[in-house]
Amino acid sequence: MQTLLQLNNWTLSKDDQAIAYLVIDCPERSVNALSKQVMEELAQALDHLDKDKPAGLIIRSGKSNGFIAGADIAEFSSISAPNEGQALIERGWNLFNRLSQVKYPTLALIHGMCLGGGLELALACRYRILVDSPKPSLALPEVMLGIYPGWGGVKRLPALIGPQKAMDMMLTGRSLDARRAKSYGLVDYVVAPRVALQTAKDIVLSKRPAARAKGLNKLLNTGPFKKIVANGARKQVQKKDPMGHYPATTAIIDIWEKHNGNGLADPQIINRLLSSPTTQNLIRVFHLQERLKAFGKQGQADRIQHVHVVGAGVMGGGIATWCALQGIKTTLQDTDYSRIAGAVKQAASLFARRDRLSAQAARDRLIPDPEGQGIDEADIVIEAIYENLEAKQALYKQLEARMKPEAILATNTSSLSLVDLRTSLERPERFVGIHFFNPVSKMPLVEVVNAEGTDPQALAQACAFVGKIAKLPLPVQDTPGFLVNAVLGPYMLEAMRAVDEGIEPEVIDTAMLRFGMPMGPIELADTVGLDIAMAAGAQLAPGSEAPKCLAERVQQGNLGAKTGQGFYTWKDRRASQFTQHTIPDGLEQRLVTPLIEQAQIQLDKGIIADADLVDAGVIFGTGFAPFRGGPLNYKANKS
Repeated sequence: MQTLLQLNNWTLSKDDQAIAYLVIDCPERSVNALSKQVMEELAQALDHLDKDKPAGLIIRSGKSNGFIAGADIAEFSSISAPNEGQALIERGWNLFNRLSQVKYPTLALIHGMCLGGGLELALACRYRILVDSPKPSLALPEVMLGIYPGWGGVKRLPALIGPQKAMDMMLTGRSLDARRAKSYGLVDYVVAPRVALQTAKDIVLSKRPAARAKGLNKLLNTGPFKKIVANGARKQVQKKDPMGHYPATTAIIDIWEKHNGNGLADPQIINRLLSSPTTQNLIRVFHLQERLKAFGKQGQADRIQHVHVVGAGVMGGGIATWCALQGIKTTLQDTDYSRIAGAVKQAASLFARRDRLSAQAARDRLIPDPEGQGIDEADIVIEAIYENLEAKQALYKQLEARMKPEAILATNTSSLSLVDLRTSLERPERFVGIHFFNPVSKMPLVEVVNAEGTDPQALAQACAFVGKIAKLPLPVQDTPGFLVNAVLGPYMLEAMRAVDEGIEPEVIDTAMLRFGMPMGPIELADTVGLDIAMAAGAQLAPGSEAPKCLAERVQQGNLGAKTGQGFYTWKDRRASQFTQHTIPDGLEQRLVTPLIEQAQIQLDKGIIADADLVDAGVIFGTGFAPFRGGPLNYKANKS
């Protein structure tokens, strides 16, 4: 292999078949990102290949964790004028157009994450091969930052896989795994690591035509059919975001329909998005998410090979299922065999969404363990039984006697004090809270709870475990409700007091959907369980009287989704549909104020380190309207 060009971020070489290899490996970064310097060096590499034309070009990453994570968000965040945004988009648009038009075949050899600008680079190549390790994730998530794929993605993705699938990816930011990337036609092949390079060489020399959308998918990119697709996409956006809180979604549709994917064609779109508070807040949320991820890198995640979960109910079963899906051997214990069977059945439906081999591997990792044999070997033991202090304490005595000395004992309690729970433990310093939210598979946040005297290494290891299973760890102090439940409690109770006053549940939920919440507080209470909401209210506000509408339903056994009837009638765990309603003036502000006030109280009490982490926790733990930047950010900007 002959090295042709050595740059700071790229290495260009050529083999004896005249195939060129362009390897990106950004120094001092954990992942590759397309900064201004990286893009300038890519242009230099293309300049060199213009003079010495190869038989083919293979672009790949030198990092083990992935291909390219996207643009440099720090550069994007620092944009202060519209002309700077225009220049950033021009940089990528012109460079990737140049790559797409070179006279030799090009191939992106992708592994791991391939996001945003990284996927746009891959789309500019003639071929794409995906290595099925590490776990692939392909996406155009720009909409989650309040912007659009400006480097050719809006043009090339619909042309490759059809506009309907492309719109779904771009409007949601949803990522594809290996199976879906292949079935969508986003990649030409999915291959094992051992044959990846040879396959890439064979394909780049094959002279096969580049893949394109065919049949109906091709037709929908043209003429009046394009307008039909665009109008359908607008209706879906209107349904999910009736108040237009996220303008980037309509911008993506307009750019594809009216400008053939050229994000430079209408400078007003760029200016409008970059000056939008939504974009600024979503970029802020991105940085908050990165800060949470950093907590997951403090411990030694590679030491966590076996998790044992006690309690196979909704939460325990969900935790065990998720751990197995994320590659960890997981044993699940319960005294009720039918609960374990139910948890395994629920797990099967989640595993089925993955490709056949991944699903089978996850099934093999989830081990029913009614006798608790996994306790002796587990690195983390998670208790997820019912909320009873004495029952938990009795269980801990049995668990601690069998656990490895270096193992962590964790509780998923949502309301009980760790100080009270650990009184009978011989090693209380190894006891932590690892509080998941329901449903475990969908909620990204996990609170990692610290009580006075807890071993910092145990906390770091708990955070590393949370990061290893692709969740966001949030360190909080031991107090009733921690952060998320503490702020949700007053919010839901205020909503129920409004019901007591005669305001219909549908009106209340519609008000908060209009505010930007993913779910209204009444539907949320039904989803969580009205008995749990009642117990949490009593724990967080002892001595206060429960709302009449809540107490009556609990007394009648109408507990929400799990019983089929609560404030709403439920079928297959979906609430009965309700229509839009006229919202009384001031209702939105009335309902959200207790949440914001409690968030400030938790900060003032030192339950969480700073205001940014409060905002992060409430956004990722409750779904608080991300475009508002979090409750305390919203409060500061409103005052």
